[in-house]
Amino acid sequence: MLAVGLTGGIGAGKSSVARLLVEHGAHLIDADLVAREVVEPGGPAYQPMIDRFGPEILDPDGRIDRPRVAALVFGHPDALADLNAITHPAIGVEMIERKERFAGTDDIVVLDIPLLREIHREMLGLAAVVVVDLSTELALERLVGQRGMSEEDARARIGSQTDRQTRLDGADLVIDNSGDREHLRAEVDRVWSSLLDLRDASSAPPA
Repeated sequence: MLAVGLTGGIGAGKSSVARLLVEHGAHLIDADLVAREVVEPGGPAYQPMIDRFGPEILDPDGRIDRPRVAALVFGHPDALADLNAITHPAIGVEMIERKERFAGTDDIVVLDIPLLREIHREMLGLAAVVVVDLSTELALERLVGQRGMSEEDARARIGSQTDRQTRLDGADLVIDNSGDREHLRAEVDRVWSSLLDLRDASSAPPA
């Protein structure tokens, strides 16, 4: 198994890249999806979230209201730190468990992590990190034009994330998403070929 991290700033098109990698045969583990699952009733972070933030974070169905939690922690560093301390370990454990289901295979497993940091490389045993990249101004243009965000909101979201150069500094492979759909597909094809080479090299017996 080859474990690969996938990341990119908001508006970079990371989800589109993930879909194209799956078309090539990759298995996808989505950190955002796991984050939603661990706070579902019965999930490992569900009761700790209620204990910390109170029953008012629940919706009428007894599920955690994520926007309500976001409003509680926005602008409150201590509350945000508590939220991360509850959810991040649960997300990490679940992602490791899902990745390990492919142990002993020659599959390529892509772990989609929006805020991927160096600690994830070690914790998840990532053989490579792929960064989806485009200019900040183009990301802003797409967020406003395609997602309907206000420019102010889009700039705030971009500004709250890891800066572009830091992401690129941590990349083993970069996918340029500044062009059209066919350009993106060609970029993913190129990176997929590199991942196959990396997998084959890592599984080859020593000379």
